[in-house]
Amino acid sequence: MLSWAITFLIIAIIAAVLGFGGIAGAATGIAKILFLVFLVLFVVSFFIGRRPKM
Repeated sequence: MLSWAITFLIIAIIAAVLGFGGIAGAATGIAKILFLVFLVLFVVSFFIGRRPKM
């Protein structure tokens, strides 16, 4: 998930440098959403994985 967010961020940077503002904005939005999903899943898995097994 994090690799997809980084990929879209790189696409956004390249599109912005080349002058494609619409594509850069869309790729940035997708990268933000993917990063937030990754962050939520990471925190949830961190707390679920810390439970002691009985």
